[in-house]
Amino acid sequence: MFSCVSTVFRMRSIAVANVVLVCFVVLSSAFEVPDEDWNKIGADTLEKLLNIKENSNKARNVILFLGDGMGIPTITAGRIYKGQKEGNPGEETVLNFEAFPHTALAKTYNVNHQVPDSAGTGTAYLCGVKANYATLGVTHKVEKDDCDASLEDKNRVSSIAEWFNKDGRSTGIITTARLTHATPAAVYAKSSSRYWESDKDLEASNEGKCKDIAAQLIEDNGYIQVLMGGGRRNYWPKNKVDPQYPTKNGTRVDNRDLMKVWRDMREEEGVTHADFYDKAGFDQVDPEKIDYMLGLFDYSHMQYELDRVKQTPINQPSLKEMTEKAIKILNRNDKGYFLLVEAGRIDHAHHDALPKKALEDTVALDEAVKQALSMTDTEDTLIVVTADHSHVFTQGGYPARGRNILGFVGPESEVIEPTRDGFPTPILNYAQGPVVGRYDLSDVDMEADDFTSPALIKMDYETHGGEDVAVYAQGPHSHLFKGTIEQNVIAHVMGYSACVGDHIQRGGHCSPTTAAPTQANAAPLSASGLFVPTMTAILVLVTINMS
Repeated sequence: MFSCVSTVFRMRSIAVANVVLVCFVVLSSAFEVPDEDWNKIGADTLEKLLNIKENSNKARNVILFLGDGMGIPTITAGRIYKGQKEGNPGEETVLNFEAFPHTALAKTYNVNHQVPDSAGTGTAYLCGVKANYATLGVTHKVEKDDCDASLEDKNRVSSIAEWFNKDGRSTGIITTARLTHATPAAVYAKSSSRYWESDKDLEASNEGKCKDIAAQLIEDNGYIQVLMGGGRRNYWPKNKVDPQYPTKNGTRVDNRDLMKVWRDMREEEGVTHADFYDKAGFDQVDPEKIDYMLGLFDYSHMQYELDRVKQTPINQPSLKEMTEKAIKILNRNDKGYFLLVEAGRIDHAHHDALPKKALEDTVALDEAVKQALSMTDTEDTLIVVTADHSHVFTQGGYPARGRNILGFVGPESEVIEPTRDGFPTPILNYAQGPVVGRYDLSDVDMEADDFTSPALIKMDYETHGGEDVAVYAQGPHSHLFKGTIEQNVIAHVMGYSACVGDHIQRGGHCSPTTAAPTQANAAPLSASGLFVPTMTAILVLVTINMS
């Protein structure tokens, strides 16, 4: 791939322009378009589609993979990025979850916002009800910051993790964000503000009647066996110095150490447990001997994947490693488990207009999915991969096949639609962001890990997008994911498949005397282009019908 050296915006000289132009011409002319047999690809894909069987078994396990901010444009760019890292053109690459046999589109709006936040969406796909912006585990009768309304039982809702717990099954949460952040908090918190992560935040809001999110997790949700993520600051008192950041202290004004509270509770219960704050502690945990684990790997959010692997030694586990250990612990429950795995930092990278970090964390999520697939059986495990929302992030400009996804559409002499200012155009763009303006990026290293993409509208942080997000599923009742659905339906399908919550007796598959179907879901289709041709065909039909 072509890569320049400077990361500073500056006007190019004529000499630099000539050198850059030659570089791109060589890259473009050296690429040979693959000789693909599209008829064979189509026939093979059709054959696989015709052999997909509905799996109506009862789901013993449900694993929900959530790419925070992983809209369809991010998935598309992520697959190309992954393929190009492997030395391929990229467009033909299929992410592991894209090979799942069943898909849908989910509408993400909050009850009171056209473009959503991650708290309202988390309440939807985890609790089964749509909610207001910035609220967690409560109905739409509760507005942001309304502490009193959030305390009323009639306004509180339960999550699929609670449904699993009531059925005697195990539960776990993994995230690369803070464990008190919106997505993981939607599993367990009942709060009128996602921002009340620590009691310090409640003190600032003068809402002392409500309990902060960190305290809710430790005190009210002790049933959750696996907890891994970031956000130590919300669990430690303000006089406790962080072991990895000596200049930072905890934030709690009640002077309680909630990690110690968690440890004491497990001691009283007489269960095996482990808590830790780095990879060394994580590596020491034997999943065959530990029932409960609490890992808080960073003061705030965990590291971006690109930053994590640069550490010497690496001091945080990968999403893949956390997924593997969590499944080993939870799977010891004969009745099964629910596990949420969130790649939370895709969202943060997009907010800061950092495309490479967003795509690398997307690939890291896909690796975690691959790990889960190797450890589970499609006969009894429903795996769902989706996003809470999208971002104002897009890909365009008619680049040639195989162009570096992090680079330019091409030299102005070769592009189909040349720019009027003569500057080369990035393939990936943001509508908003912290850096704005039309710059000549010819001498800027756009493959740099921290390259900030210039945007159209100046904002401190780029915002979410309001378009639908994709849902990919395989396993028991994955065939129920089809068409365009409201986002809250995801929780209902998962609950129905596993026979938990309000769906405990709804389907015939929930009866212990019901025989399992003779034919179950086929194994996940190979990464040979199943989803892309299928989705392309659907989109073409929709376009024709609308025109």
